[in-house]
Formats: sequence, structure tokens, C-alpha cells
Amino acid sequence: MNKYNIPDNPDFLNEYLVHLKLVKLLSERTIEEYYFDIRLFLKFYYMMHSDSTDDIRDIDISRFPPDDLKKITVSDIYSFIFYTSDERSNSDKARYRKISSLRSFFKYLEKVVCIIENDPCKDLDIPVPKAALPKFLSLNESLRLLDASDRSDSERDYCILTIFLNCGIRLSELIGINISDIDFYESRMKVLGKGKKERMVYLNAACIDALNKYLEVRKSNKKAAAEPALFISNQNKRISKRRVQQIVENTLAAAGLDGKGITTHKLRHTAATLMYQYGDADVLTLKELLGHASVSTTEIYTHLNNESVRNAVESNPLSSVKSTEKK
Repeated sequence: MNKYNIPDNPDFLNEYLVHLKLVKLLSERTIEEYYFDIRLFLKFYYMMHSDSTDDIRDIDISRFPPDDLKKITVSDIYSFIFYTSDERSNSDKARYRKISSLRSFFKYLEKVVCIIENDPCKDLDIPVPKAALPKFLSLNESLRLLDASDRSDSERDYCILTIFLNCGIRLSELIGINISDIDFYESRMKVLGKGKKERMVYLNAACIDALNKYLEVRKSNKKAAAEPALFISNQNKRISKRRVQQIVENTLAAAGLDGKGITTHKLRHTAATLMYQYGDADVLTLKELLGHASVSTTEIYTHLNNESVRNAVESNPLSSVKSTEKK
């Protein structure tokens, strides 16, 4: 069954969602955000160009005529952005996301399915919101976090924190790791990033040590033998995103670092920042290491020497930190 065959949608919108999934390979969360933005715009357009007195939430767009898409102008887009600001109190970031959603949608309508001849977004001139500086832990704070995790006597949790802080991988990438993805001989592991793109992440001495100690404990659990996932829950199943988030939150609190707005994603920023500040990792190397999806990233994959990526991981100042021996 096609989960994007939504009865409340016009066919062209459902087909666009399938396009995002199968062609653009976007995540479910991103597709959902695009969907909400475009659906709201279509309801807004209908409200503004009809005699309907319905609340915008109650407007039915299932029979939105495809020909009406040709009538949409850049003025309609501007009116919609003003509406989201004035009546829905959207932030600059939220409004910019809606603009990005509409740009992608109308480009699809013009270039892919040829429903419209002129893209109303091509002349859209909206300032990009100022990007906030990413939050991250300092070197001393990172050491405090690892120490708090070490004192928890959980080899699994310590290993999770070590990989986050040394490799800078995403939460979704961490929980997706299987034991078979780890190559101890080459000191690297395979992760599945955004858009289902695989990449190799190099493991420094701290990661190898943490992995060996965790796997030694894991192997003693016979009930988990058939589970391919590297990190497992107390139920011997692949660990969930929420459980990893709880581990990070609890360890931050134990280290006295709660309340700083640090999340699993901020640990990714921390790893990148430490390698950039203390090692020889340049910005281009970090983009490859972090698996950023863009045209420039694709060019980096083909031109950068893998040895520079390995050196970036080895230069992380946390690479020599190992957990204490457990009795």
C-alpha cells in the first residue's frame, strides 16, 4: 500500500511526495515537513481566491484543479509568507523552510511533470535568515562527559559517547550500525547517511578500545547473539533513537552539563569543532567526514585523499582517552 496515497490530497501532491521519496531519497521527516508546508500553501491560496469562509484548517484541497497551479504568481507566494509571519507567528527560520518547500515543489511542477510553464518562485527574493552559531562542548567539557559516562559502569553507553565525540556521526547513523559494518583490521566502519548514502568512518584508538570492551560484554549476552545491531537495548533489540537521547541527557546531567542545550546532534558539532581546532582537519575534509549532502560534498568525495580523513580522526584530542578497567 502506498502510504502517500492520501485521500485528502490532490493527485499531483501525492505524486510529488512519492517523487521526494523515490527520486530525491529524502527522509520521512523531511517529506512530512514539505507536505505540511505545501498543503498549507494550497489551502491558503484556495482561501484567498474563493468565497469560502471556512477556517483554513477545514479547507478541502482534494479537488484542487491542476490548472489553477498555472495561475499562481509570485505575489501569491509573498502573501503566503506574510500570512505565516503575521497570523501564524512563524520565525524567520520557519518561513525560510516554507520558501524552500515551495521552491522545490514548483520546480518539480515545471521541470519534471510539466504542469506549469513558469515557476512563480524563480523571482522570489527573500533574505536568508542568519544562522545561529552551533552549540558544542569544549575540550574540558567533553572530557567531563566521558568521565561521567565511564563512572556509569556501562561499556555500551561509554562506547556510544566515545563514537559521537570522536567520529561526529548522526544519531540515525549510530543506531543503524551493525557489528558486520566494523572493520577492525582497517580501523573503520560503514555508516548509512542521509539519502541512504554509505560512507566509511575511520576509528581512532579511543573508539577501537571502547568498541572492544563493549563487544566483550555484549558477547557474554547469549540472548543477543542473533541481533545484528551493534548497540542493543535491555530487550536485546536494536537500540532506539529515544533511548540514545536519554543516555546522552542522563550523562550530561551526571557531568553537570545539562541545561546547555546539548543534544546528540550537538555532540556531532563538538567532534567537528575539536578536530578543526586541535588537528589538521580543514573544512573540506570535515565535510567528507561528516557526510554532508551537497554538490560540493560530492566533489570532495572524488578529490580528497582518504588518508587526510583518517588523520583528521586521529588528531581528535579525545583519541587517546580510554575507559578504566572494570573489575
